[in-house]
Amino acid sequence: MNTRTISGRLRGAAALALLPLLTLTACGSGDTGGTAAVGAQASPVPTDDPVAAVRKVDSAAALLPADVREAGKLKVGSSIGFPPGAYYPNGTDKAPAGQDIDLADAVAKVLGVELERQDASFETILPALGSGKYDFGTGNFGVTAERLKTIDFVTYINDGQGFAVKRGNTELKGKVTDLTQLCGLTIGTGAGTTFEATLTSQKGVCAKAGKKPYDVKVYSENAATLTALQQGRIDVIMSTINGLRHQAAQPASQTAFLGEFHRLDVGFAFKKGSPLTKAFQAAVDELIKDGTYSRILKKWGTSASAIDASRINPPEHT
Repeated sequence: MNTRTISGRLRGAAALALLPLLTLTACGSGDTGGTAAVGAQASPVPTDDPVAAVRKVDSAAALLPADVREAGKLKVGSSIGFPPGAYYPNGTDKAPAGQDIDLADAVAKVLGVELERQDASFETILPALGSGKYDFGTGNFGVTAERLKTIDFVTYINDGQGFAVKRGNTELKGKVTDLTQLCGLTIGTGAGTTFEATLTSQKGVCAKAGKKPYDVKVYSENAATLTALQQGRIDVIMSTINGLRHQAAQPASQTAFLGEFHRLDVGFAFKKGSPLTKAFQAAVDELIKDGTYSRILKKWGTSASAIDASRINPPEHT
């Protein structure tokens, strides 16, 4: 074996070793398909701290139930996935960072409460809200008609579903606007996500079009999804718009973002009938009004997902 072959294989191994560091958030379409990989971002971590100046707003805090105001604490089930949503930039023994972390912390400061953050896998948070294990959940949860049957949402961004391929892919060259463009391909996505639900519910579209069906492979961790793409075991990834866009901006990921497929509102999640939603809506609106909100989104490169006002339980985008 010559030295050129050896060095080429070493470079290939090094590239694969980087994959867990470059995976995306399983988002807003409501999802994080697993817990975080250490050092989940290759680009520098933003150092500005727009949350530091946030102060309590009495009118918003007054909307909290009396027992919550007295206790001064809320339990949040937090899915720590990948940038820009929520990830561990310095290891799981250090504090998480990301857009969702900053927004939740800022809302807590407006309401004058402390957050007791408990890491949890994405698919476990929504079911746990009803039992009272958490007061609310974060994980880039997308607002869907199905989820609205059992969950209350307070929106804070507008994100959604998108697709990405390995850079240089020639089978999908442009924006995916119809799932029939995926016929005959293998699609990787996160477990328990709206992406999985969309692909599963629409699987008959290829047969109706007289084409070979697409295959769906589901992964519990996003790092595994990206590795599968790089190794050619899947042809395309379906995940969050912001996560895929961020991932494609990291040169070592070698992915290309194919654009938006379906927009979804993303919100803090609560058990149905929660008395906390009006206070959270007021807090998000305060952050929008005083400019903190726009500074947080600018920090994480998600300004295109900004909303003008928070809403409680908006209908799913059609």
